[in-house]
Amino acid sequence: MRIVQQALYLEVADRLRAMIDAHRLVPGAWIDENAMAEMLGISRTPLREALKVLAAEGLVRLEPRRGCFVNELSEQDLDEIFPLMALLEGRCAYEAARNATRADLDALDGLHADLARYAQAGDIDAYYETNAQIHEAIQRLAGNRWLTGLISDLRKVLRLSRHKSLKLPGRIQESCAEHLSVFAALKARDPEGAEAMMKTHLLRQRGALKTLDAGGAAVAAETQAVRAPPALRVAGGEA
Repeated sequence: MRIVQQALYLEVADRLRAMIDAHRLVPGAWIDENAMAEMLGISRTPLREALKVLAAEGLVRLEPRRGCFVNELSEQDLDEIFPLMALLEGRCAYEAARNATRADLDALDGLHADLARYAQAGDIDAYYETNAQIHEAIQRLAGNRWLTGLISDLRKVLRLSRHKSLKLPGRIQESCAEHLSVFAALKARDPEGAEAMMKTHLLRQRGALKTLDAGGAAVAAETQAVRAPPALRVAGGEA
């Protein structure tokens, strides 16, 4: 499917973001500009302009004489981003609790009912989609364009993380309970409570990712030890 000529480089940027989000372009990957331009049916000029947009967003990096690479998020990056997201989204929840009308809360009630149903069924993909809708709805209720801009930019960067915290056993139920607590505070017109619960929700998400990372590292180490020659396994054992 070729891209139509309309603010072409912006459309190309949207396509590349979607490819990064779907991990068709994985973190660390080199972007072959010739092959990409041919695949999209465009010249390299709008592609390069699109890559500059993504570089400004932190999704890719442009290296002289080497080309363009999809960025990778380190553990330190995640440790720095999630507390910021907690602060910003916490403030959104605070303002949403003050601004939400009965109609707004009724709409959120339906989303939370869906969220609980997907959590019970263990449907991670549907849960993620509904979870995103709830976060975006709370942003809109906050009505603060500066908060929305900052959060949207950070969310783009977080797409680089290949981890899904809901894969951690029990996390989907915990996440749902956290969302329901935020919603309860919104309905109670409790800005401080909504802010505190939203911060907790984001920080626990980071904690779940760390647990997954630790588990993955342990599995990798165990696999490497099993595959190592016997002499190496003995040498690396107890003294």
